[in-house]
Amino acid sequence: MFTVEMRKDYTILVPQMAPIHFELLEAAMQSEGYNMKVLKNCTMKTVETGLKYVNNDACYPAIIVIGQLVSALQSGEYDLDNTSVIITQTGGGCRATNYIGLIRKALKDANLEQIPIISLNFSGLEKEQAFKLTPSLISKILQAVMYGDLLMKLLLATRPYEKKKGESEKLFQKWHEISYKAVAKGNLTEFKKNTKNIIKEFNNIEIKKTKKPKVGIVGEILIKYHTFGNDNLVQKLEAEGAEVFVPELMGFVKYCAYNNVIKEKLLKKGKKVSILSSVALKLFDMLESPIKKELSKTRYRNTCNIYELANNVDGILSTGNQTGEGWFLTAEMVELIKDGINNIVCVQPFACLPNHIVGKSVIKRIRSLYKESNIVAIDYDPGASHTNQVNRIKLMLTVAKDNLKNKKN
Repeated sequence: MFTVEMRKDYTILVPQMAPIHFELLEAAMQSEGYNMKVLKNCTMKTVETGLKYVNNDACYPAIIVIGQLVSALQSGEYDLDNTSVIITQTGGGCRATNYIGLIRKALKDANLEQIPIISLNFSGLEKEQAFKLTPSLISKILQAVMYGDLLMKLLLATRPYEKKKGESEKLFQKWHEISYKAVAKGNLTEFKKNTKNIIKEFNNIEIKKTKKPKVGIVGEILIKYHTFGNDNLVQKLEAEGAEVFVPELMGFVKYCAYNNVIKEKLLKKGKKVSILSSVALKLFDMLESPIKKELSKTRYRNTCNIYELANNVDGILSTGNQTGEGWFLTAEMVELIKDGINNIVCVQPFACLPNHIVGKSVIKRIRSLYKESNIVAIDYDPGASHTNQVNRIKLMLTVAKDNLKNKKN
């Protein structure tokens, strides 16, 4: 277990999930006295290492995450007597809870049993560890996620239309560095000022008045954001002439909190947790309010409303579907379609049962309700056919471009 004494000298390795966000989370953790390092590199060798220590029945994200951690620990770069690893746990029935067991087994098989594993969770799991989520750390983590969401949103919505090539990327890098330093301080006044200026400067970039197919990406949380995990999907879609929309990571945070409220309504238990979660949701809204206010003045999409998202699935599936991405995945698809983003890539690890239920299996129902929807489900796995993935994406884009052309005519 991670002890108080370890906090001073230990390096804490965290596997990559969302490149934009996790670098900012690194700043939050370091400012609170944890020497956290995000593992950025991920290659096929990472996958091979993962397959060596994880049964191939496990999902692709598990293979990537454990491959990254074991590869880093075996690299010789770290003092193994002063190194720990950290993993998130949601408390649900999917990867985000059960990875800690898989990691423990992998470390044992790799003769790395001395490596402590930290659980980052809000569910009361692994209570005996010395790692604690303090109000200050939680505030900084939330700011990091919101900065990351905002920068990702503005970059993706501006880059395809910029008149001066590279201008959006340059502005993104500028503000990502500023945000990193700001997260470490955690000052809410500075957060409000920075987010306002980020939106203002992106909105001032000169753009072309062309129309491009709008494509949303939804699905399993790691595959949705991890550039290696989804084989650089955003880059591929933009190269084909599309404008890409990736929903906010903060949406998943809200989903996890709102699930406690739903459980109390459906099962009549967990009233105290439900009340605390409702308070948390109000706190999220308060933190996001300056961002919402500024985005409403621009052409950019605003932040998601978790209550509207829950209403989106009415008539499609129950909000009692809470394993993995649960009803939230379906809700994101409907939200995108309602916002005029009819073309959607639903990404999922091969044979991921929750995603097959709330992703692939609801597509037919969504199509019957929204005739203009153009959705393709793509499986990702170490043995998945790259050619098949690309061909299915290109077929979806062909339909998207034809639909856009017909609208113009």
